[in-house]
Amino acid sequence: MARTDLPALTVFASVAANSSFRGAATQLGISPSAVSHAVSGLEAALGVRLLARTTRSVALTEAGSRLIARIGPALEEIAAALEDTAAAGGRPAGRLRLSVPLQAAELMVAPQTGHFAAAYPDVTLELVVQDGFVDLVASGFDAGMRLGESLEQDMIAIRIGPDMRMAAVATPDYFQRFPPPLHPSDLRRHVCIGRRFTGGGLYRWEFEKDGEALEIAVDGRLVFNEGRLITAAALAGAGLAYVMEAMVADEIASGKLTRVLGDWCPPFPGFFLYYPSRRQMRPALRAFIDFFTGANGE
Repeated sequence: MARTDLPALTVFASVAANSSFRGAATQLGISPSAVSHAVSGLEAALGVRLLARTTRSVALTEAGSRLIARIGPALEEIAAALEDTAAAGGRPAGRLRLSVPLQAAELMVAPQTGHFAAAYPDVTLELVVQDGFVDLVASGFDAGMRLGESLEQDMIAIRIGPDMRMAAVATPDYFQRFPPPLHPSDLRRHVCIGRRFTGGGLYRWEFEKDGEALEIAVDGRLVFNEGRLITAAALAGAGLAYVMEAMVADEIASGKLTRVLGDWCPPFPGFFLYYPSRRQMRPALRAFIDFFTGANGE
């Protein structure tokens, strides 16, 4: 195999990371036919099938899995070396791929993306919105962003956002029909809008005051897996919602929603950016951390 086949290996690695020829084409900025031609040529040169193709999916064969396990770290090192060289000239560059929950994307990242793009024009920021934890390395992510949840020991976590609070809210009309709760235990007599996690479990509303921590299994006829839908249902008068304060701050200020149990909702550490400790931090990721810790710390 010739050294000139390195571009084909890069294309193959992109197809493996995206599980798609079209996704790899978008990532690399070439046509899908060019991606297919590169992979077919690589398979012909090696004499083995690397990808199992169907009309709906692309998956690694056993040989393809072995190859990507060997070349993946090497390609990452090459990319990092090129980016380090570019960064030495004062300009972080390259694609930065992050796994980010929807609330972090909406509340923290999206409002600052224009300024980030202007500050780092050579960095391509790709956000994949997903609430559950993923294997960053296997899924081709540089880093992830989550609340201060338990992370694996081989992860480095960096605080990247301000403290946050939860807010229990409903419309004034709702509280004309139901007396406002004075204690979290009163929620059992209320119509609450539930939230289901990506993993399938129902969220138990968490409260704390004067060292006393409570988890309340609420009841209601509506359950969503996304905060905006919960907020919309609360604004429609469907019941009590428990969401991040920042998501409903304007509605509380305008009187559209009334907050209750505020003394039971202390601040907690906000979002953290995490990445594998064994992976050298890329200049583009360092630029992201420096920018967003500064932007959200003002």
